[in-house]
Amino acid sequence: MRLSDLLTVERVSVSLSADSKDGALDALAVLLAHGAPNLGADQIARVLKDRERLASTGVGDEVAIPHGRLPGLARVVGAVAVCADGLPFEAIDGRPVKIFVAILAPDRAPGEQLRALARVSKLLRDRSMRERMLTAASPADLLALFQDDETAQP
Repeated sequence: MRLSDLLTVERVSVSLSADSKDGALDALAVLLAHGAPNLGADQIARVLKDRERLASTGVGDEVAIPHGRLPGLARVVGAVAVCADGLPFEAIDGRPVKIFVAILAPDRAPGEQLRALARVSKLLRDRSMRERMLTAASPADLLALFQDDETAQP
């Protein structure tokens, strides 16, 4: 699974503006709604927040990977957002989160969701990739980082 196939420039932000965990999830839901035209941002935000209440998706190294599953979704979609200043997210290492990669999957496709989460996790373990994401000048530039990385990887 290629992460870049789950993204479009409309679902990428290099200037996430939020002042709370819920605010970040709301902003990610708006981005994800661009890939799920039959679902509203409010419905998507509710799913992300419900999942977040189980345990924080702040995985450390200034990264969070909010995710969820929804009926009515045709395929797995993703969104990426950068918040240069970072914000409190109850991450495992206690650090503010600057990079958000959200994954939304159909409720009937848990395997696809797990593959997408594994791909995101592997990609974001690379400190160089995280640093390049934080300095991307535009959504197109940020999306190109994923495309370039996946072209270089077998």
